[in-house]
Amino acid sequence: MNIEWVEVPGGTCRFGDDARPVAVGTLLWTRTPITYAQLRGERGSERGLHPVTGMTHAEAAEIARALDGRLPTSAEWEWMAGGPARRRWPWGDQDWTPELANLRDCGLGTTCPVDAHPDGATPEGLLDVAGNTWEWTARATMGGGVTLRGGSYASTVLYARTTFLNAAPAELTSPGIGMRVVRQP
Repeated sequence: MNIEWVEVPGGTCRFGDDARPVAVGTLLWTRTPITYAQLRGERGSERGLHPVTGMTHAEAAEIARALDGRLPTSAEWEWMAGGPARRRWPWGDQDWTPELANLRDCGLGTTCPVDAHPDGATPEGLLDVAGNTWEWTARATMGGGVTLRGGSYASTVLYARTTFLNAAPAELTSPGIGMRVVRQP
């Protein structure tokens, strides 16, 4: 399994709309959402570089454990996406264009390879942080839901902002929800 890990130094995340300070440790992040090639060895297949989707939150957490990691907390995700400057988007404060992320106005209507938008990378080089698929986090919400981050191919630009929170039932499987893994360096 070929997974590239990127170290994101820790710091104090000014989390959410109220910028509440939350300490975040240094973590290794998968450079992209987990792909079919990484999970199932489907390298030559048409969907090999597409993000894995269609898994419940429990299944995503199990995959993360199998990769010697875990799902990120919502604050860890926001810190990785926005950095200490609280960028509006993972790539910075420049308004979205179709070269930066796979969002609804791209017109694809489905996922794309995780390396298709290199101009939308974070300064550390993480890809597909915004768009393509929502990402499960470890943060539970009231009513049995789980926080999602990042937006998907069906999302408007607003949903891809680094501070935007969404939630879904933990049992939901969707072609628009994927996952990224973190672990200790």
